[in-house]
Amino acid sequence: MAAMPNADPVPDLAAWRKGVAGVLAKARRVEVADLPDEPERLLDETTYDGLTIAPLYTSRDELPEQPLPGAFPFVRGSSATRDVHRGWYVSAYVAGAAAVANREILVGLENGLSAVWLGAGERGVPVAELPAALSGLLFELAPLTLDAGPAVTEAAAQVFAILDGYESPDRAAIQVGLGAAPLTSAFAGTEDVTPAVAVELAGQAIARPETVRAITVDGTAFHDAGAAEAQEVGAAVAAGLEYLRRLTAAGYDTAAALGQLEFRFAATDDQFATIAKFRAARQLWARVAEVCGLPDFGGAPQHAVTSAAMMSQRDPWVNLLRTTLAAFGAGVGGADTVTVLPFDAALPKGELGVSKSFSDRMARNTQLLLLEESHLGFVQDPGAGSWHVESFTAELAAKAWEFMQELERAGGYPAALESGLLAERIAATKAARDADVAHRKSAVTGVNEFPNLAEKPLSEAAREPSRVARYGAAFEELRNRSDAYLAAHGDRPKALLVPLGTVAEHNVRVTFIANLLASGGIESINPGPLAVEDIAAAATESGAAIAVLCGADKRYGTEAGAAVAQLRAAGVATVLLAGAAKAVAGLDDAERPDGYLAAKIDAVAALSGLLEKVGA
Repeated sequence: MAAMPNADPVPDLAAWRKGVAGVLAKARRVEVADLPDEPERLLDETTYDGLTIAPLYTSRDELPEQPLPGAFPFVRGSSATRDVHRGWYVSAYVAGAAAVANREILVGLENGLSAVWLGAGERGVPVAELPAALSGLLFELAPLTLDAGPAVTEAAAQVFAILDGYESPDRAAIQVGLGAAPLTSAFAGTEDVTPAVAVELAGQAIARPETVRAITVDGTAFHDAGAAEAQEVGAAVAAGLEYLRRLTAAGYDTAAALGQLEFRFAATDDQFATIAKFRAARQLWARVAEVCGLPDFGGAPQHAVTSAAMMSQRDPWVNLLRTTLAAFGAGVGGADTVTVLPFDAALPKGELGVSKSFSDRMARNTQLLLLEESHLGFVQDPGAGSWHVESFTAELAAKAWEFMQELERAGGYPAALESGLLAERIAATKAARDADVAHRKSAVTGVNEFPNLAEKPLSEAAREPSRVARYGAAFEELRNRSDAYLAAHGDRPKALLVPLGTVAEHNVRVTFIANLLASGGIESINPGPLAVEDIAAAATESGAAIAVLCGADKRYGTEAGAAVAQLRAAGVATVLLAGAAKAVAGLDDAERPDGYLAAKIDAVAALSGLLEKVGA
């Protein structure tokens, strides 16, 4: 039988753009001739690094295929022989008393963990009790990473002593990270050893028969302060370069020095950005190794930790979704080890009334579901060949390299740190992100969108300042003020909604305003559609000092002035309108509301002002 002709051929680019222009012109209520020659560019998005994300990627964006995993430049993964049945290492952070930590480690390993990240010293298990905490651990099966801060030298000595008495037929299969991170800790303002001590530890690690890496280049320090993806990677590479310089200056050959570094990066709920970040980070470090003359030594291990900055205190159950996306991105992006933070990590333990074992189990099972049910580990670098992923990786790598070069021109990582340049660049990104969240351009579900005012108020301990620049922190501070008002007065700050016209006219704005006010901890009172003559009575009954008119612009033109007068006569101190000022441009000054709540306002500033008006 002859093949059927293709009755619906793929249109060429010009025809496709003509179709796009027609849709956009209709949506924007403009003429097609008013749109640019490439109308799809109107749908571009720009990241905080200044990268452009197009709405559609096609074969026109195709890049040359990267080498296979395990080969320079390691974009597709640092290992060619990773066990596809294991996938990445499933890790969890463990701390506390030795007996408690040991129980958590063994229970975790029995239930799916395959790596251990252990807090020691002031950060967890007392150093002298590390043997008890690590009792029963099969080191060749489960890599160990320490987080001991200033106690890392003593902790390393304890671990080495344990390993000296540990029998294993393959010492090189034992993987240990000592976790010394002085350069990134200096940025974060956390205690750590000096770089000189880290170099000394590296010397001890090099002499060990096991695979021991002394130094962690912790990019999460930059991420937690507000850095974008390229900034995090670029700053981490700059810090890695400084470690290399110090190690080689101390007399260690370059190959041994490269073998002493591992990297830690944050994984966020922006899955494509996370995938691209881990791929780009490997490419950049491979380039450093290549410049050093050792391209095959550029595959440093990567430890992904789900972002602490994306975690919310309010409606923290949503964090389960955020960490799932983050773990997915890190795994697909080729991270060697992944740690999922518990969904209540932004809160003191016990704040939600759930056990620590429950939170830990949920974090662990998030990864196990991805590995054992979705089988993400079965394919290395499944994003390879995706026009978007490949383009994003290449552009992010270029931008990160550019940022690293800026730090190098400033004198290198230490000089950029001391001068404040690094902090200044990251602070600018944080300010831009904070502005987007404040204007609700960026949604933080449960915080600035779809908040739940029925949540139990947070404890005083939960309201303590954090060094992590959490995305929704400004809105959560508004909620804290509302909680304090609730404790003092027995109810929350209230605002009366004044729906004008039919449900079809006011429903969209009523919903918008109720959601907006709740994100600031202000409860809405909605009496339903009101005739103008009934508004004063509704205001008196509500006792609210704030009222918001909600309706269509056309309705505002005929009823807003009278409604404002009714509310003021009833003693309402602040009368607002849902919409823009142009909707009541024809009214006299005395008839106009006191302010306007529209989609593009600085919601944090507006809501803070309203809370002040009611004494919160």
